[in-house]
Amino acid sequence: MNWTQARQWCQKEYTDIVVMRDQKENDHLVSKLKERNLPKSDLSSRGGAQAWTYSYSISPNRRWQEAKQWCQEHSAEMVVIQNQEEIVFLNNLLPFNTKYYWIGIRKQGEDWIWDRTNEKVPEEAQNWALNEPDDGDGQDCVEIYIKRVDDTDKWNNDNCRRRKGTICYTVLMQTVWRPLGTIPAGAILVSKGRAVKRAYLNFYAKPSGHWNNPVPLCQAERCPVLNHTSISAGRLTCTDPIAPYSYNSTCEVRCDEGYEPSGQDQIRCDHTGQWTASVPSCTVQKCSPILFPVMGNMKCVDILESFSFGSRCNFTCQEGYYLTGDNTLTCLASKQWSKPTPTCTAKRCHTLNSPSHGSLLCSNPHEEFSFGSWCNITCDGGFVLNGTTDTECTSVGTWSTDMPRCLAKRCSTLSSPPHGSFVCYDPHGEFSFGSHCNVTCDEGFVLDGTADTECTSLGKWSADMPHCLAMKCPTLNSPSHGSLSCSYPHEKFSFGSRCTSTCEEGFVVNGTADTECTPLGTWSRETPHCLAVQCEAFRALPLHLSLNCSHPLGNFTFGSQCLFTCEEGFSLNGKEALSCSSTGFWSDSVPSCTAGHSAWVVSPHPPVLYDWRKEKAEKCSEGL
Repeated sequence: MNWTQARQWCQKEYTDIVVMRDQKENDHLVSKLKERNLPKSDLSSRGGAQAWTYSYSISPNRRWQEAKQWCQEHSAEMVVIQNQEEIVFLNNLLPFNTKYYWIGIRKQGEDWIWDRTNEKVPEEAQNWALNEPDDGDGQDCVEIYIKRVDDTDKWNNDNCRRRKGTICYTVLMQTVWRPLGTIPAGAILVSKGRAVKRAYLNFYAKPSGHWNNPVPLCQAERCPVLNHTSISAGRLTCTDPIAPYSYNSTCEVRCDEGYEPSGQDQIRCDHTGQWTASVPSCTVQKCSPILFPVMGNMKCVDILESFSFGSRCNFTCQEGYYLTGDNTLTCLASKQWSKPTPTCTAKRCHTLNSPSHGSLLCSNPHEEFSFGSWCNITCDGGFVLNGTTDTECTSVGTWSTDMPRCLAKRCSTLSSPPHGSFVCYDPHGEFSFGSHCNVTCDEGFVLDGTADTECTSLGKWSADMPHCLAMKCPTLNSPSHGSLSCSYPHEKFSFGSRCTSTCEEGFVVNGTADTECTPLGTWSRETPHCLAVQCEAFRALPLHLSLNCSHPLGNFTFGSQCLFTCEEGFSLNGKEALSCSSTGFWSDSVPSCTAGHSAWVVSPHPPVLYDWRKEKAEKCSEGL
């Protein structure tokens, strides 16, 4: 027919002649026309021609039994490979799937059968890949390699529980065969196309061997024409494998960005001439509601509906907090927000450490050392705080006061005692808590008190500063007949004292006059004695002279007195008495005796004095 006739026929049978809107639609139609380019056949001949429609699914991949069930749910059967032409057709039609596709062939016993007819697949019809089939455990189902680099279009047996793509087929038209001589007169045949008009025409064979009626044609069921302009924010795209809005026609709603179908996005014209569902509308996509963050604020601008496609929400934080994340979120067409919801985090101050010799106690309402944290500092015993006790993390992320220090308590300054010195160990500073001092005295001095003292936690020394006292020597007394004169640089008879002994007139020092008190507390020398001055002893007296001495201090020493007398008949020539002076000399020279009248008579040996005046007779010893 010409163009006008073609248009009239289309308007009568359908809606209008097709109009190509873009290259994609043109390519799609050309593909469908190629699929419908089936061999022509005289319905009254011995052969027949069939028309098929194929469908596939790779999302998701299925096990073999699940694939079979899916096909049946869609009024179809798993594809059975009948000839090489069909294999080529399927390889061109189907997209590449890494898992490949199941087909309706499986193993029973030792044979491979067509699942739909339960008939054995002839060996000449089998199309195995190299080294297939193998005898793997459970590999009783068959897949076909589609668009594979090697062994494309070939079969492989695999485990039925593996997941692969699904291929289904549906009979669109089936010609009636005229089996010559096989149908008796009066036989009735019923066309049995699947999903075609149900107005079946019964016919029978005449005795002449012809049918009583022409072979009927099966026309696809028609569904109501859809209004393409009724969809807001989207458009309706239909695929018509047979004719527009007819059996197995599918129409898919493609919504604009940010919209989604309200219901099924695809409807199909079923075998009853009805669409499987109402035409869905496009509704704006919504993101999940979001709440403003803790300690923050949120302000949203909704172009369409609340929290829907295109909505923009802006976030801010309260004083003392900062935003973690993007400050603006947008609801995307994927029904997801452009970024995760931000959070408000308390501003952090720098980490505080306990001061040396102190401790830190903090309360943290949010996070450690963050806005609002409050810290109190205390010092150990013996230490005092130098600074402010409390500090707080402010809204700008800084502490309200500087960190104080713990300083050791100080004791009073020590001075070395007279004649001594001290050495200190100061772990925390001079004369402060923990300082330990040891006092030592100079040579010749001894400690009066405790040698060690320590600065306590109260800031007091544990002991008073000791004194250094000079070493004491034994007390000295003046020597007899003498006197003692001492100098005392420190104390009486102590280290450094010097004493000098002197004797009275007529006496001399026996020893060293000077002595000194040493550092050991002993005198350098013993105290000397005062001895009386010695006068020369009378060793040989003149003749007829005798003496009688008194010695109060020693023989012939100072103070000794001697009386001289002469024998009778002699007279004393000199001093009768002499005394030993303080200079060690006798007061005068030794006297002598001179002859003179005397009343005494000295008898011959042995001499005896007789006083003749007493009239004593002179008597001589016998023999004289």
